[in-house]
Amino acid sequence: MSSVRRTAAALTALSALSALALTACGPADDAAGGSGTPSAGTPAAGASPSASAAPSGSATPAAKPSKSGGSPGSSTPTDPDGAVLPCGTGDVTFTASLAEPTTSSYLLKITNRGAKACRALGHPVVTFGALDGQATERGTAPGIADAIRLDPGESAYAGLMGGPADGTGRTVDSIAMTMNTESDLVQTPLRASTPGLYVSATRNSVTPWVDNAEDALSL
Repeated sequence: MSSVRRTAAALTALSALSALALTACGPADDAAGGSGTPSAGTPAAGASPSASAAPSGSATPAAKPSKSGGSPGSSTPTDPDGAVLPCGTGDVTFTASLAEPTTSSYLLKITNRGAKACRALGHPVVTFGALDGQATERGTAPGIADAIRLDPGESAYAGLMGGPADGTGRTVDSIAMTMNTESDLVQTPLRASTPGLYVSATRNSVTPWVDNAEDALSL
């Protein structure tokens, strides 16, 4: 073979080898350039974000405080009796009836004549006609939270004892009564006739308001 042919054959073989080398390097070069399939951590274009992509700091909104002032979710209302005010003389009618003449004992009765409830607190404040001072309190009255609640038309009772005629007192024909309101409420005294009521200077007394006549006269 001539030198020219050998040279041509060598060039042809070299071209073939170059073409094979370029074909083998193509895919590797694409991968190295980063222009291939997206990685698993990158969302595809146009795809909706996964639920797992929500901000990790998000939380359920806090519960709103209840209107009752208690803990969230509580439905316990405030005590409705908290709005019931003490009875004054303007809220009630008043009577006094003789129960036992030997001790000049009278049953005192008040009745709620208003349109809303009130509470009969403590002892009635009783004065005897023109005598100075007031009846001595007998027995323990409940606190304001446990005081008798009088709805319209309901009554409460107290027992008044003038005391036996021991020569230390005087006879009066009437008494006046105001209510204990634990306040500076100005009240018009309610009066009742008590003919021949003897008031001992040392043994007169009045019970707290109770819800029945029997207890009022036995305390």
